[in-house]
Amino acid sequence: MQQEIIISGFGGQGTLFAGQLLAYAAMDSGHQVTWIPSYGPEMRGGKARCTVIVSDVEIGSPLVRRPSAAIVLNIPSMEAFETVVKPGGVLVVNSSLIPQKSERTDIKVLYIPASDMATELGNVRLGNVICLAALVEATGIVSLEAIKQALSDHLPERHRKLLGLNYEAMDKGAALVNGR
Repeated sequence: MQQEIIISGFGGQGTLFAGQLLAYAAMDSGHQVTWIPSYGPEMRGGKARCTVIVSDVEIGSPLVRRPSAAIVLNIPSMEAFETVVKPGGVLVVNSSLIPQKSERTDIKVLYIPASDMATELGNVRLGNVICLAALVEATGIVSLEAIKQALSDHLPERHRKLLGLNYEAMDKGAALVNGR
């Protein structure tokens, strides 16, 4: 098994953090992992993305050209990465910020109103973990529990007060995938 994922959005949306969290969860679950961030010089509002590869065998190259899944958090990311997801793959769309629908019929597209849900939870910055939970629920790349454990194990002390809220956001994101 090898899955290649792109997570993309604006700086400040937590794209790099979501990718790191997925990488930690996969690594802690015994998989081979690469995580490569890419971002513009802006602190917030610029382009930010990362690639994550999760594999059961050694990874030959960290480059991702045809991902098996993508999380897109804004319109430019949808425009850039919708077309490159492999047939049979998964595209998680932050439908709060991306009004257009995918025209692809060969992939599974999940429209998650992540920014709206995060705002309802009291912190708009939770949209990334809502989408990440939907992705892991849809792909089975790692379990939701592995993501939660990675968050607990790797979250900096200064953010630990947000742990419960992150768990709640993850549960809501995962629930949308199977209609729970």
